[in-house]
Amino acid sequence: MGKLVIVGTVAFDEIESPFGKTDKILGGAATFIGLAASQFNVDSTIVSIVGDDLPQAYLDLLTSKGIDISGIEIVQGGKTFYWKGKYHNDLNSRDTLVTELNTLADFNPVVPENYKDADIVMLGNLHPMVQMSVINQMAKRPNLIVLDTMNFWMDNALDDLLEVIKHIDVITINDEEARQLTGEYSLVTAAAKIQTMGPKYVVIKKGEHGALLFHDENIFFAPALPLKEVFDPTGAGDTFAGGFVGYLAATDNISFENMKNAVIHGSNLASFSVEKFGTERMETLERDEVNKRLHQFKALTQFDIELK
Repeated sequence: MGKLVIVGTVAFDEIESPFGKTDKILGGAATFIGLAASQFNVDSTIVSIVGDDLPQAYLDLLTSKGIDISGIEIVQGGKTFYWKGKYHNDLNSRDTLVTELNTLADFNPVVPENYKDADIVMLGNLHPMVQMSVINQMAKRPNLIVLDTMNFWMDNALDDLLEVIKHIDVITINDEEARQLTGEYSLVTAAAKIQTMGPKYVVIKKGEHGALLFHDENIFFAPALPLKEVFDPTGAGDTFAGGFVGYLAATDNISFENMKNAVIHGSNLASFSVEKFGTERMETLERDEVNKRLHQFKALTQFDIELK
C-alpha cells in the first residue's frame, strides 16, 4: 500500500440548491479527496492552509478517518477560504456568489518530511505554481502525479498550467475544460492532444454522464449511477478524484487496467457525495454501502453478447 499526498483547499462552503440551503459548512477540494481516499484505509496526508476560525471538530473529523493533518497550516488570526454558490434547477449549472481567498491567497504548501517519499501525489485545483512547488518538494519522483485543474487557470495562468502539466502523469478535467485547453471539440481528439503535453493518462469528467479514461489508443468509459435524488453536486469531482487515487494507492498498481477499476471506484463514491449537502454523506459512509453500490455499477454495465 502506497503513501498518498493530497494538496488542496480545506474550506467553508455555503450552498443553495433547489433542495434547500446551508450555513457555512465544511468543504474544499482536499477535504472531499481525503474523505473519499480514506475509504481505502490508505496512509494519506492533506497539505493545505486554514485560519483559526476553522472549528477543531472539522480537523478532528479528518484525523478520525486516518488522515494525517500535520501538513495543514493554521494561521492564527487568519480566515479560512470561503465559497458561496447557488445551483440552478438542473443542478448542472451554478452561480458563484462569493469567493474569499483569505489565507489561501498566501498559501505556500509544505509537504511533511515523512510524506516526501509518497508514491502518489494528488494535486487538487489550485494555482499551477502552488501545484508545481509541491512536485519540487518531493524527495523522489512519485510513481504517479495526478492533477486537477479548471478553466479559471486556463484563462488566467495558462503558461504556468502548461508548465506543470509537463510534469504530471494523470490530468482530471471536465469536458468543457478539455475542449478549452485544446481547442478541439471531439473529446477523443482533445485527449490525444493533452497526452502530447505530458500526461500519459487523461480523465475527462462528464458529471451525470460519467467519466472517460484515455491512454494512448485505449479508451474506457465509466457511467454515473442514475440516482433518485441529487442534493448537492459540490465536491463530486473531488470525491471522484479521491476514490480514484485512494484505490490506486491501496492496490499499489498504476496500470491502465487497474485505472479502469479506480475510475469505477471514484464514480461510485461520487454517487454518495451528492446525496446530502457538503461532506455529510461521506462522513458516515460505511464500507458495506460502498460495496453494495459497486454491485449496482457492475449490473449497470454488464451484459453478454454473442459476437460472430
